[in-house]
Amino acid sequence: MERHKPRRRFGQNFLVDPHYVAKIVDAVTPRPGDNLVEIGPGHGALTRQLAERAGHLAAIEIDRDLARRLSAEFPPERLTLHVADALEFDFATLGPALRVVGNLPYNISSPLLFHLAQYESLVDLHVMLQKEVVARMTAQPATADYGRLTVMLQARFRVSRLFTVPPGAFRPAPAVESAVARLVPLGGAKPRIADEALFARVVAAAFGQRRKTLRNALSTFCDAPALEAADVDPGARGETLAVADFVRLANALTARDESVSGRAR
Repeated sequence: MERHKPRRRFGQNFLVDPHYVAKIVDAVTPRPGDNLVEIGPGHGALTRQLAERAGHLAAIEIDRDLARRLSAEFPPERLTLHVADALEFDFATLGPALRVVGNLPYNISSPLLFHLAQYESLVDLHVMLQKEVVARMTAQPATADYGRLTVMLQARFRVSRLFTVPPGAFRPAPAVESAVARLVPLGGAKPRIADEALFARVVAAAFGQRRKTLRNALSTFCDAPALEAADVDPGARGETLAVADFVRLANALTARDESVSGRAR
C-alpha cells in the first residue's frame, strides 16, 4: 500500500515511538469491556495496543485515506470506525461510561476540548496536546498560563499533566514539545453552575483583554457594585480569580437576572 503523506490541514503528526505509545497505553490502563474511543487514530500506533488490551474500541478519523487503511487492518469486532470530524461528532451516540483517548491535532485542540467538556457520559480523557496547551489546562490563578481554557476545563474536570513527549517521537516531527494530560470529571465535586451559557460568556469576556480590569472587561454584564456584591474586586483582572470565584459571580448574575425577570412579570 502506498505510503500516506501527512496532511497539514488535518494537523497530522503521527506518533511512531513505541516507548511513548506504550507509556500512553499504560497511563490509560484499558480493560476488557471499557467503552473506549480514540480520536485521530492515524496509522493505528495507539489503536493496536488499545484494541489488544480492551478487545474493542471505537475511533473517529477524518482522513478517508487513513480510514480505509484502518478498516483493512482491523475487523469490525475489534474497531468501530467513524469517518467524521471530531469537532462535529456527537459523542453521546457512543454510549455511557465513555473513555476518550487521542493525539489531538494542535490546530483544533482547544475547540475540541470545549466540545468534549459538554458530555456528561465521560469517565476520563487521556489526550496528547501541545505542551503549552497542557500548561494552560493545569495552570493556577495569577499565572501567565491561567486563562479561559483553564477555567472552563477545571470547572468540570480534575486535570493533570502526566508526561512530556519530544518532537522526535512523531513523524513528521512537530516544531514543539507535546504533553499527555488526564482529565477526570469532578462528579459530585463539580460546582453548581446555574446558567452554563452565561458562565461561559463571563469567563470569555474576563480574559478577552487580559490587561483590562473586571470593571471594564465585564461592563456589558454588570457594574462595579454588582461585582462587589458577588465578593469580586472590580479592580482585579480575570487571571486573579479562581474557578470558584467565576462560578460565584456567574451564579450571582443569573440570580439577579431571574429576579429582574420575575418582577417584570
